[in-house]
Amino acid sequence: MKDLLTVLRERGFIEKTSDDEGEEKLLEKLLASKRVTGYAGFDPTAPSFHVGNLVPIMALVHLQRTGHRPIAVLGGGTGLVGDPSGKSELRKLLGSTEVLTNLEAQREQLSRYLDLAPGPDSSDSRGFVVNNADWLSGLNYIEFLRDIGRHISVNRMLAAESVQLRLQSESGLSFLEFNYSILQAYDFLVLNQRYDCELQVGGNDQWGNIVAGIDLIRRVARRKAHCITFPLITTAGGRKMGKSEAGAIWLDAARTSPYEFYQYWINTDDRDVGRFLRMFTLLDPEEIAPLERLSGADIREAKRVLAHEATALTHGEAEAKKAEEAAVSLFSAGAAGDTAAVPTIAVATSALRAGMPAVELAVQGGIADSKGAARRLAGQKGLYANGEAIAADRVITLADLKDGAIVLRAGKKKHVRVVLEDA
Repeated sequence: MKDLLTVLRERGFIEKTSDDEGEEKLLEKLLASKRVTGYAGFDPTAPSFHVGNLVPIMALVHLQRTGHRPIAVLGGGTGLVGDPSGKSELRKLLGSTEVLTNLEAQREQLSRYLDLAPGPDSSDSRGFVVNNADWLSGLNYIEFLRDIGRHISVNRMLAAESVQLRLQSESGLSFLEFNYSILQAYDFLVLNQRYDCELQVGGNDQWGNIVAGIDLIRRVARRKAHCITFPLITTAGGRKMGKSEAGAIWLDAARTSPYEFYQYWINTDDRDVGRFLRMFTLLDPEEIAPLERLSGADIREAKRVLAHEATALTHGEAEAKKAEEAAVSLFSAGAAGDTAAVPTIAVATSALRAGMPAVELAVQGGIADSKGAARRLAGQKGLYANGEAIAADRVITLADLKDGAIVLRAGKKKHVRVVLEDA
């Protein structure tokens, strides 16, 4: 079995490690000597993770697959504060009820990727999920300042890139957000003391917060701790990972259908295919290498493999096959074939009996941002009903139904299936 650092390096996950700070490969030696407990933190800003969150999730997957124990820390406490990293202004503050709802949904999603125990158990080699509100909510402010605050360097906090960016911004940095770094550092200390957690993984924008935790563990617990940070993942076109023209690509099938998820990966820029195969699938590098060498029209096969593997990992093999079959049907035979996996909207029979403008259905189905955009698309012969280009003034009626549905398409990539609400 390959060691964790080798796996993460060859898959492109590592931007920096604590060994880079002149620690004489102490992390490498630690990982080679025993099963290490490591964690990644997730703030509950939504009831679903998105594709961008797959980077730390996949890092925990590889940590577990190389024989170590992962902890996923859900920020029930820190989520009420809001991480200022990468933000130009104060995040929207969440209520405690919303945070708890998001936590439960995220916990379920993590169980798709990781072998998780019901709860923390030192005798269980499986990973587990914890909520940092368990130790943050009951803190006594004065005691916390005396016991923890005295070990935190304000100079170091001010030097952090995320803090500097906010201090120079028009909105500045609130005292609430300034405390986030201290709370994250305290998380690492608590995990180290309770669960012998010696490793934290996270985005490189978290470097200052993570190092603050390592320093706090050294000062308070007199122990060594370590970290691995990831590079900021953007597409070759400069887009933030996990974003599309329609918005975030969610891991929740109710927010982003398996078909739409599959389409996100199949439409990967040619320049990103090899990198994404390494980061977002579990294929061995030896299997990926020949796919990376494909070019021209042949690269479609590499994209198909990427889309299938990434979708199967998140939604299961059956949903990946359905999404792939639907894509093949739509692209090779217009509206023919099995389109059940395509995003679907339901409209009343009475509405179609009276007739609905195609541009209105395109907006309702999410394949056009506005009626104006749909009209422009139709004028460019880019709006289709059941595989045939239609005009901007086209009205969709019951007569357009084929096998109980109407498939609308915008351009080459966006599809929606219209069915009868009372069918």
